[in-house]
Formats: sequence, structure tokens, C-alpha cells
Amino acid sequence: MIERLKAMLVKEFIQVLRDPRMRFVMFVIPVVQTLVFGYAVNTDVREVATAVYDLDNSYQSREIADLFVKSGYFRLTARVYDDKSSQELIDRGEVKAVLRMNRGLGERLTGGRGAQLQMILDGTDSNTAGIALNYASRIVGGYNQRLQKEWGARHGGALLFPGGVELVSRAWFNENLESRNYYVPAVITNIVFIITMLLSSMAVVREKEIGTIEQVIVTPIGKGEFILGKTIPFVLIGFINVTLISLVAVFWFEVPLRGSIPLLYFATALFLMSSLGIGLLISTISRTQQQAMMSAFFVIFPAILLSGFAFPIESMPQVVQWFTLVNPMRFFLVIIRAIFQKGVGIDILWPQMAALLLLGVTILSTAVLRFKKTLG
Repeated sequence: MIERLKAMLVKEFIQVLRDPRMRFVMFVIPVVQTLVFGYAVNTDVREVATAVYDLDNSYQSREIADLFVKSGYFRLTARVYDDKSSQELIDRGEVKAVLRMNRGLGERLTGGRGAQLQMILDGTDSNTAGIALNYASRIVGGYNQRLQKEWGARHGGALLFPGGVELVSRAWFNENLESRNYYVPAVITNIVFIITMLLSSMAVVREKEIGTIEQVIVTPIGKGEFILGKTIPFVLIGFINVTLISLVAVFWFEVPLRGSIPLLYFATALFLMSSLGIGLLISTISRTQQQAMMSAFFVIFPAILLSGFAFPIESMPQVVQWFTLVNPMRFFLVIIRAIFQKGVGIDILWPQMAALLLLGVTILSTAVLRFKKTLG
């Protein structure tokens, strides 16, 4: 029995390890992913992109803005001088918060009266908005304590400062900071990517394994026609999935859909170019369905983690952020969340759509060029 089992084990190990590509997938990729994810998987919120809207321009207002920047929690990316500019920055996702200080703030604090400081937050990412609000409250609390000490020193040890800064927050697009509104639309991205990529990754290699590719070889069908025939059914499946999940999101979970539905489908079409292209590329370079499944798994996992689905991309190291630029899920997540929650149009989302188009054309073209009508 031991000898038979030994022979069987040797056979299986040889079969699994004889292919260099399988050895690479099993041993090299896990190490690389561990190194990347060790830096990318980070729930800390640091350097929140912030715009300063200072209508007072006093010593006190500049001092407060300095405290926010020097805290390390907020990163000053812009200064705005009107409401329209601050709204455009939030719509485009260029800032996550706007620190607004109204006229008279410095004068009121100097006179020992209370003053309000407004923090406008992009509520689409409820987690980041909530943490940023907590940071802001701590900064304002520390500033008020300092005002209290200075007041006491100037007034012979008086303990009570009659004024102080009151932080007033307002979350746009998701007033109650409900995490459901942030994550449920993103589920569409995950499900569509996983299903269409898995199905297409098995497409060509399945033909090789069952022997039907021989029938394709003797036909006059071209590479492009073969790829189209393989992808069109999966495109339809992708659109059906988007429709079903959107209906569940809106009518069951009551997630608001404020944007254009045709724009949602147009963005989905661009995204499907990439997801199907990746699957077909895996299918053309794999010899067996097992190889295709393993390769697809090692693409899906990092694609989701590096998409911004659960971990903010801004908190990742700069090198890891560069890797996310070749991840189509990153751009589609921005689009779908903006359509659902912000209701913005193509005038705001065109950079993400252009990125999806570029990635889709590149990946699909590579898959078509890689496909060869041979049994090898």
C-alpha cells in the first residue's frame, strides 16, 4: 500500500510541477501578492485631500488651516474662493473635504465670542468621511483648549473662555454616512468582473481540452470573429447582472440612483472590454482549464484589493498606487459610485471612462493578437 501511494504521490507532483507556468503561479505569485498586499491593505485614513475655503483670511483662520495640514491627517490640495469651485472639486473626487471659514471668524474669536467652522465632506465614502470628521473634531478641540489657556493667561487666571470654535459638519450625497450606499454599488463591479472574467477565461482553453478547436481551425473564421463569438454572450450576461444588481440595490436596499442609467450602461460596456479581455488573454495562454482557473484566481484577488473597494487608494504607498492605474476596477468603481450617489455626468467622469477605453482596447487587442488557430 505504501509503495502504491508513494508512486501515486510522485506522479501527481510531477504532473503538477512539470509546467513552468504552474510553478510560477503556485510559488512566485503568492510571494509577490503578499509583499504588495502587506502595504496596500491599510484601513488607516491619512492625508485626506482637502480644500480650504477661507472667506475671513485672518490670522486665526490661517492658523486653523495650518493646524489641519500639520496634523498629518489632512493634505491641502487646493484653495477655493467660491461655492462653485468647492462643489466641482468634490464632484470630480479631487478632494474629500472642504474646510470653510466664514467672514468674521477671527474678529469673533478675538472678542471672546464663539465662531463656527464648517467641514464639508464627500459622503460617498462614508468610512473616510466619518474618520475625517473625527480627526477634525479632535483638532478643533485642541485649538479650543489652547484658546482657553491663552484667555486665562490674559484675564488673571479666569477659567472659562466665553467663546470658542464650533465645528459644523455637512456630508454631501450621503447625509447619514450610511456605508450601504457606498458598498452596495461597488458590489456590481465585483460581481460583473468575477463572472465575466471567469467565464471568458475558460472559453478558448475549453475548446482545446474537448477537442472542438480542431473544427474551428478548418473553418475560414478569423481571429477577431472567433473572439467576438466568444465574448458577445458574456457581454449580455454582464449587462443582465448590472441590471439585476441595480434593481436589488435601489428597491431592496434603497440605495439612491441619482445619475443617468444610459451612462451606467455605457460605462459598463467600457468595463466589460477590460474584464472580458483579461479573461480571454488568460484563456489563450493557458493549456488546461485548471491553469485558467488558477490564473483567474490570482488576478481577481489583487484586482479587488487594489480597486478601492474596501481600502482607500490614497492611503496606499505611492508605488502601489501606480499599480492600481492598470486596474480597470479602480476606474469603474469611481464611475459607478459617482453615478449612484453624486448623479454626475460624463463631463465629470470622462477621465475614468477614457482610462477604461484605453485599457479595454489594449487588453482586447493583445488577446486577439495572442490567439492562434493552432492546437498548441
